[in-house]
Amino acid sequence: MTHTIREKQKLINRVRRLRGQMEAVERMLEEEKGCAEVMQLIAGVRGAVNGLMAEVIEDHIHHHLAAPDLTPADRNEAAGELIDVVRAYLK
Repeated sequence: MTHTIREKQKLINRVRRLRGQMEAVERMLEEEKGCAEVMQLIAGVRGAVNGLMAEVIEDHIHHHLAAPDLTPADRNEAAGELIDVVRAYLK
């Protein structure tokens, strides 16, 4: 996936922010913080994961489905991959 290499640092930075958020959830649980605070932070983590997934899906569409130089077989394969991932993600 050459587009993930091109966007590598941006994606890694997002993952690092996610890691920091998850570490904050862990600290809150260890410190026995209130449920509402923990849930709020978890909701933020979920939003960040969704944002990361959306970015990778968008790149996949641009580079593996919408690029003008792709063959129909390449498009079909990329569409199948995307469908499988979206189904798994939405479970």
